[in-house]
Amino acid sequence: MYRIIGGDQKEYGPVSAEQMRQWSAEGRAGAQTKAQAEGSADWRPLSAFPEFNDAMAVQAGAPAAFITFQAEGARSAALQQVKAPATWLMVVGILGVVMSVLGLVIHVLATAGFEFLSPAHVPDPQIQALLNALGGTIGIISDFLGIGVSSIVILGAVKMKRLQNHQFAVVVSILAMLPCFSPCCLIGLPAGIWALVVLNRPEVKSQFS
Repeated sequence: MYRIIGGDQKEYGPVSAEQMRQWSAEGRAGAQTKAQAEGSADWRPLSAFPEFNDAMAVQAGAPAAFITFQAEGARSAALQQVKAPATWLMVVGILGVVMSVLGLVIHVLATAGFEFLSPAHVPDPQIQALLNALGGTIGIISDFLGIGVSSIVILGAVKMKRLQNHQFAVVVSILAMLPCFSPCCLIGLPAGIWALVVLNRPEVKSQFS
């Protein structure tokens, strides 16, 4: 989201990048228009924002071929930036699926009465059986939840790699960081932080469809 200082010295916004391009096309914002990105305290000329280079080029009457080339370059750069964190998120999701499937097998066996799979051995057979049943049932539910969350992380990583659905990619990055939901928190936390940092870069965010 962005704000601008109009020709009347009044502040307008916040508006999306798409709306800002529309304002540029309508002549309401130009290369020297002071603009501020959300989360920043600095006011800079609109021409200083890489995500609006195409709009500035159109306003200046640049050739269509140049504009297309510039847009392709911006997308290529964004794809390169999201490649590594998206791959890491995908690894987190795959590890989560593997770990949850293994846990599911163990808990199913525990439910079937394999006492050696219980977290602790209790002399009383009835209490031991109850612990097996509870541990197995709760564990199975937890494992299915883990498989579901991990699958969502994988899907989000794939979309991030293709610059699709920015909001979904952000949600998946946060999921990977949460200890209760992360499929593999040891690597999920740094992967999620890295992904969020990259996703919040204006030049990357503007390239998502």
